[in-house]
Amino acid sequence: MPMTGAEEFGAELADFRSRVDELRTARALPAQERLSALDAALFELEHAADVLWPRYEELAAAARGGGEGRRRQGGQGGQGGQGGQSGQEQQLLRALFQRMPMAVALLDRETVVRRLNFAATQLFGMRAGFATGRRLTGSLRHDGRAALRGQVAAVARGEGARSLLVHLPGGRAGAALRVTLSALRPPGEQRNAVLAVFQPADGRRPGPPPVGAQAARSAPGAAQSAPAGPYLAEVVRHAELMDLLDAMATALLARRADGPAELLERVARVLQGRFADWVVADLNDAGTLRRLVVLGPAQAEGLRAAMADGDPADCPLVVEATAAGTSALQVQPDDPELFGRDGEGAALLVRAEVTSLVCVPLRTGPTTPVRGALTLLRSGGRHAFEMAEAGVVDRISRHVALALAAAEPARGRNTAEAAS
Repeated sequence: MPMTGAEEFGAELADFRSRVDELRTARALPAQERLSALDAALFELEHAADVLWPRYEELAAAARGGGEGRRRQGGQGGQGGQGGQSGQEQQLLRALFQRMPMAVALLDRETVVRRLNFAATQLFGMRAGFATGRRLTGSLRHDGRAALRGQVAAVARGEGARSLLVHLPGGRAGAALRVTLSALRPPGEQRNAVLAVFQPADGRRPGPPPVGAQAARSAPGAAQSAPAGPYLAEVVRHAELMDLLDAMATALLARRADGPAELLERVARVLQGRFADWVVADLNDAGTLRRLVVLGPAQAEGLRAAMADGDPADCPLVVEATAAGTSALQVQPDDPELFGRDGEGAALLVRAEVTSLVCVPLRTGPTTPVRGALTLLRSGGRHAFEMAEAGVVDRISRHVALALAAAEPARGRNTAEAAS
């Protein structure tokens, strides 16, 4: 059943409000990254003035005059001719879509993924099943998300094909991408979808993002040979996680810590670099959150100081972990202020170019008090945290909580002995 003019206008207005809400998050971006968001805001203002307001006037006039709006709904009837395609032709089209060497995505007007081909899953470093139903803008740098949403919405409205530059987060090879957008009416549907084709801005063929230390430990000659099977990759990843658990157990058992700060510092040094780009440990001291440890890349000393100076009580992620005892695993987090802001109001997740995060409470059991929170951040081209990795972090958090509990009586005895 075709949408009425009022229904179509309501959908357009809802999309517009959603894009404006996303533009509001641009205030948390660093000053040098706000230009593209400003361009997107101007584009949305032009859309409100040139499209939404005249359409409202037409609908209002039609409501007063009666029936005039119906004459505008007959122009789209010739686009449903694909419904007669045979099943074999549809299978062939799906196979062609999957095997195209360029990264291609089918999006709705809000940039939500409907389909990704294989090249796109490699480019964005995510499985097609995981991406479906999520906004593709989450895989891009924050400063270009609003611009892409505005252009996709314009193409879906039938305002013509568009092309713009977007960027992958961090230092991935080929981080600057040229995306070409065109409208597509799927068979049997009343609204346009948008076909997005991504190519490197320098014209080179896109490749999958690097996987950090795991790629560096590949066998010699692996780049020239066929890719390793999924079972071998799974075995290698499992061995890496077991090595991490062994290193953490050694760090916790090697010697008794003098206090929580030293213990958490030792834990962070095991995790930082080999497993996460940033490691932040916060202690719950009788209901008061204190940030004890922040470790990150050596070249980001200014950002490390900003994180260390931050109040964990202003970090919704940490507050929820310590108050409700819930763990969090997020890939391409939508809320840039989830981990708080720096002294100038810029979102820390944006400054660190975080692509995935894990935050776990430190407690010995599901019903015991929460002693703090451990937050791990990955940025740039590093592969996102997976469920198996988050499960290992959850185990580590329980071991750390046990070590904290064991250190407290020893610290009390040392204090009493010193006093006597």
